[in-house]
Amino acid sequence: MSADSNESPHDNGVVTVASTQGAVVTADKLEALIRARGLTVFARIDFSGDAARAGLTMPPSQLLVFGNPQAGTPLMQAVPTAALDLPLKVLVWEDADGGSWLSYNAPDYLRARHGLDAALMKPVSGVAALVEAAR
Repeated sequence: MSADSNESPHDNGVVTVASTQGAVVTADKLEALIRARGLTVFARIDFSGDAARAGLTMPPSQLLVFGNPQAGTPLMQAVPTAALDLPLKVLVWEDADGGSWLSYNAPDYLRARHGLDAALMKPVSGVAALVEAAR
């Protein structure tokens, strides 16, 4: 993956961009940006911490689950299966070489996957701007 890639090795709707900081610092910054925009952080899952507690090792990897019920609820009302991909999620992770990355589902992919109206997707499309600001 190139240092600034937004391409995925597979056509699976995942957007991945490089961070200029370590994974934990990036996750902290992303969480602060999410909260500053008045969004709810529903969970922050520390996969590498959970692995360590189980006696396993892995590079830093944290998943932030966040959103706004006013934005997500209309999507789930229109197409209940959208709830499979909501709330929004961003994975902040470090590769074996120490590079840090942010990965998330592309809003266009979610729209196509669930057959959602483009106008309904506008509020959740801000995930790209959050990721850019956190890099």
